[in-house]
Amino acid sequence: MKSIAQLKLIIPQVGTVEWIGVRPKRKAVLKEVDSVAITLEAGLVGDHNVNKGGKRMVTLIQKEHIDLVQSVMGKSVSPLDLRRNIVVSGINLLALHDQEFTIGDGIILKGTGHCVPCSRMEQNLGSGGYNAMRGHGGITATVVVGGTVDVGSYVALN
Repeated sequence: MKSIAQLKLIIPQVGTVEWIGVRPKRKAVLKEVDSVAITLEAGLVGDHNVNKGGKRMVTLIQKEHIDLVQSVMGKSVSPLDLRRNIVVSGINLLALHDQEFTIGDGIILKGTGHCVPCSRMEQNLGSGGYNAMRGHGGITATVVVGGTVDVGSYVALN
């Protein structure tokens, strides 16, 4: 029988980057991009990031969770509303917490925590938006190795 630690390393699925967004200024609307450089110094280049070098350099959310939030809210939800940098599909992001994973062109990120919703979800999604996002906000990550990520890039456990 495998230990929980061993089971955490079994992630045969490979995800796909579905969407990328950067925020040029604090509290600004995200700008959708097809490609972005990720560096050790700045996280996503062009993204206003108050956590440079910290545990929240990149935020990721699962497309499948966006679909769930849409179902709960009963309306369409855009990644622009959710304020996360990268939307992925096909891999359980929560399984990447405390793990190093590869994304795009050799980029290595390390999952550092849960990306919990903020009160702006109520403003962006409408009444109940905050609670709809609870448990579905994605993960935060720090940069281990930089590079370039494009929409369509893969995401996999190292």
